[in-house]
Amino acid sequence: MNLKIYLYILVMAGVTYLIRMLPLTFIRKEIKNKTIRSFLYYVPYVTLSVMTFPAILSETGSIWSAWAALLTGIALAWRGKSLLIVSASACLVVFLSELLLLRL
Repeated sequence: MNLKIYLYILVMAGVTYLIRMLPLTFIRKEIKNKTIRSFLYYVPYVTLSVMTFPAILSETGSIWSAWAALLTGIALAWRGKSLLIVSASACLVVFLSELLLLRL
């Protein structure tokens, strides 16, 4: 059993290394295609959104507090507030919503 765990860890390390190393070895010159540059520019934002969005809606005690925090975060981000302000405000909205829902 212990040998399998070490094998799994070794395979995961190899795959992680290849994912990071292959683009550096195959793409030596600057990418000049506007479409590809635009696509690569947005990849980190999309990845973060895809990982965060399901957690926002499923990790609170109520779907209503989750939606209130999500809409608060979207509104503040739309107005150009910093990430700290957006996340702290969303957390505060969840906290207050949960307190309000517990009293009902």
